[in-house]
Amino acid sequence: MIDLHYWPTPNGHKITMFLEEAGLPYTIHAVNIGQGDQFKPDFLKIAPNNRMPAIIDNEPADGGEPISVFESGAILLYLAGKTGKFFGPSERDQIVQTEWLMWQMGGLGPMAGQNHHFNRYAPEQIPYAQKRYTDETNRLYGVLDRQLAGKPFVAGEAYSIADMAIYPWIVPHEAQGQNLADFPHVQRWFEAVKARPATVRAYARGEEIRPSNAQMTDADKKVLFGQTAASRATG
Repeated sequence: MIDLHYWPTPNGHKITMFLEEAGLPYTIHAVNIGQGDQFKPDFLKIAPNNRMPAIIDNEPADGGEPISVFESGAILLYLAGKTGKFFGPSERDQIVQTEWLMWQMGGLGPMAGQNHHFNRYAPEQIPYAQKRYTDETNRLYGVLDRQLAGKPFVAGEAYSIADMAIYPWIVPHEAQGQNLADFPHVQRWFEAVKARPATVRAYARGEEIRPSNAQMTDADKKVLFGQTAASRATG
């Protein structure tokens, strides 16, 4: 059984997508990031960067003590190794899948995240920042569109952890100021992943915990965007 410490954000959705695809039994433990659950001592023991998702695998392959894993990309790699699914089958396939997983972790996620912040959550309009991150998100969509030309999935013929990592960050494309019609290969891929039964189930789990139309409050923003090392040491 997998204990999944989760909130329905793009990084959280990655993990439920994998677990639903692989058919692994799991229990969700909600980490309400607007209320500061990510700073609780018990959570910090398994996720020292105070970010969800994190997992505890109570039945690791080596038969030993439970294993905890934090960081969504590391979790995907761990689960792929545990199950032998959605990563491979050859070393060459795995290299491409890892490249695109890292592309999401180091590029699309951080840039789209800043796009979300300055266009949706910042208390003041900063046109330079809004344009900077909207344009960079657009550039990354173009990179992804070129990669998907002539292939069904990001890393080639097989659905993989690369697709699971990237898809949740494309879901809010309208809020990011992006039109999928401008990226026909991304649009075709996006609709295919969206229609997968496991994707539907994964997103339904998120809706059970926090509806997608729920609004972020000022108190939520203070918790999410007002933290420093000093404030957490004294908070």
